[in-house]
Amino acid sequence: MSAITTDMNDVKRLFDVPAYQLNKFPNAAMFVTKMEGNWVPMTTDEFVALANQISKGLVELGISVGEKVAIVSPNRVEWNILDIAIQQVGAIVVPIYPNISENDYVYIFNDAGIKHAFVGGIDLAHKIQGVASKISSLEKIFTFDKMDGFAHYKELVELGANLPQNTITQLKANVRNEDLATIIYTSGTTGNPKGVMLSHNNLLSNVLACKPSIPADENSRVLTFLPVCHVYERMLHYLYMYCGSSIYFAESMDTIGENIKEVKPHVFTAVPRLLEKVFDKIMAKGDELKGFKRRIFFWAIAVAEKYDTVGMGFWYNFKLSIARKLVFSKWREVLGGEVTAIASGSAALQPRLAQIFLAAGIPVLEGYGLTETSPVISVNCLKKGIRIGTVGPLIDGVKVKIAEDGEILVKGPNVMMGYYNLPDKTEEAIDQQDWFHTGDIGMFVEDKFLKITDRKKEIFKTSGGKYIIPQAMENKFKESRFIEQMVVLGEGQKFPAALIVPSFSFIKEWATRKQIDVSKATNEEIAANPQVIERIQQEVDKFNAGFGHWEMIKKFHLLPKELTTEGGELTPTLKLKRKIINEKFEAIIKGFYTE
Repeated sequence: MSAITTDMNDVKRLFDVPAYQLNKFPNAAMFVTKMEGNWVPMTTDEFVALANQISKGLVELGISVGEKVAIVSPNRVEWNILDIAIQQVGAIVVPIYPNISENDYVYIFNDAGIKHAFVGGIDLAHKIQGVASKISSLEKIFTFDKMDGFAHYKELVELGANLPQNTITQLKANVRNEDLATIIYTSGTTGNPKGVMLSHNNLLSNVLACKPSIPADENSRVLTFLPVCHVYERMLHYLYMYCGSSIYFAESMDTIGENIKEVKPHVFTAVPRLLEKVFDKIMAKGDELKGFKRRIFFWAIAVAEKYDTVGMGFWYNFKLSIARKLVFSKWREVLGGEVTAIASGSAALQPRLAQIFLAAGIPVLEGYGLTETSPVISVNCLKKGIRIGTVGPLIDGVKVKIAEDGEILVKGPNVMMGYYNLPDKTEEAIDQQDWFHTGDIGMFVEDKFLKITDRKKEIFKTSGGKYIIPQAMENKFKESRFIEQMVVLGEGQKFPAALIVPSFSFIKEWATRKQIDVSKATNEEIAANPQVIERIQQEVDKFNAGFGHWEMIKKFHLLPKELTTEGGELTPTLKLKRKIINEKFEAIIKGFYTE
């Protein structure tokens, strides 16, 4: 793979990015963390100095070139410091989700041969310590929070205090652009996680190619809350650093709304699930309105539902301008009032949702990629164009071709080095012509905009030989305000069926309006309520009308609680673990076809 020689100048390794910012855009608020009610900044100079000090401590600790070092923590500035410090000594960063199972921790630590791990708070430290006996390689756990019984990561500053900086300078000089930088273990919807090996060049090529798509510069504030251990948010952190932007850490998923109002971000990333929840809250507020205000609100929604990025005439644009002034301006205020882009990734975004947000003047830019492609392959953007229902034009330097069976194949500097310890899996994924096989089915719209239709492995046939594309159906049905989550099933069966998680909060509002008393009912009681089941049947019938007769959902079952990562039904990036779901709800699913 050729090295990057474009306008990135001397940025050839990931750890060059903070030094580049220090040289070109020294920032008084490079990273900003909320502590005891106040937003506390860390300067670029402080960040680079601390990363260098930690690097010296790692050398004195005995961490060698090529050693795999784990970081297990929610988002915080220490994560980024260790990421850079580890790379600078030629070691390999292994980022791990903080909410995976103990079995996955054991598998990943053993597969990567982890000797040293850096973890966040006390719960994580005890969780990893609890399985340490099953990890023969593990020597020491450092924590970001000070706690009894564990070494604090800043002990490395003192440990390396007498080591000359020239030692780190020489180690950095030995790291090449094409060298392995990180192993990211994919969450995996089936089987054990696979370790994706990414070089400095893989990730830096993506940073450079995505820069024109993300409107961020040295004056921008960005809010980060998606896990930085996920390749998408991590690549964007490098991009934000390269642009000189200020990165603010949201306190938690529960405080995002409040943090957005405080930070007034120009850019942030989101998964479709979050945008769905934001939209549901907005619609719930609309339902509370009375009289003229309520009519105006839902008129504006109706206008937005007809929005398109091309071909809208004068009369439509006039109505939209009124809707934006009277209704959608308030939506933008909720998001801080200064948002120039929301980057959406990780899963498919409902086209209707994209339509409404874009109409509201909130630019949701849906993109597409995989861990194996560092990650971005294509993205809707303000410069190259936006098409609703697609994942946008290809980024520069990346090639895509559609195989005969519809699978998306990718070639470019962003394609991974391979799977760690899995040469057979690598050969399956990357063919002899260097095309990476994504496992996704897609097509081009207008010969420019990539459209994803489904996962190759998730498409299934009924016993009648008809193909069912579950993801497309699930996304459509979730447009219903009554439906929170949905899983379409029925491989090898006569017809498709579905597991549905109702939107319990909305159903309670609906029930109050219909004078149905569920105010004290549990979720189990609501899911079993005949009137609720009948109302959701009406929704299913409505959306069924948009599909072929062989695709129509013939039976469904309401689940009393959400599918979650903690419950094992979702990956850390909120994708459905269909195999686990099939096993977990086997009795219910059998009931669809035996009754």
